[in-house]
Amino acid sequence: MKKIMILCLLITVLATNQVFALDWAYPFVVYKGGVYEVTEERLTTGEIGDEIGEVKSRADEYSGKYYGDASNLFARGTKYYAIEGVGPDTSIAVEVRSGEWVKAVYLHEAPFHWRNLLPHILLGIAAFVLFIIYSLRYASKRETRQH
Repeated sequence: MKKIMILCLLITVLATNQVFALDWAYPFVVYKGGVYEVTEERLTTGEIGDEIGEVKSRADEYSGKYYGDASNLFARGTKYYAIEGVGPDTSIAVEVRSGEWVKAVYLHEAPFHWRNLLPHILLGIAAFVLFIIYSLRYASKRETRQH
């Protein structure tokens, strides 16, 4: 009986699913397909240009996957700004609080994720549906003129 209980306990311990959150190497934001490492360098109001985007999704802390304009640190809606005199291909500003910004430096291109194509797919479907509607309308008008 003891052997069966020990075996059951061992199976239970080994069969349990343990889920661990990732320990990110650095905080980042994604803007227009580029990954930017968020630094601790503070920026002043005079260095901040126009708003250029915002965080639209969060990186999954368990799988490490992300898509679109994402972040592993900042909440959805966090704004991105251009930095005066610096191109967004080099660095951008990220608003940490109202009136406070930090610099984010471009690292590399973001990995491909199928959800990045979703807006293009939806646009293609909408264009196809409109094409069908107008084609049917044109055909029905042409048919009524011939009678």
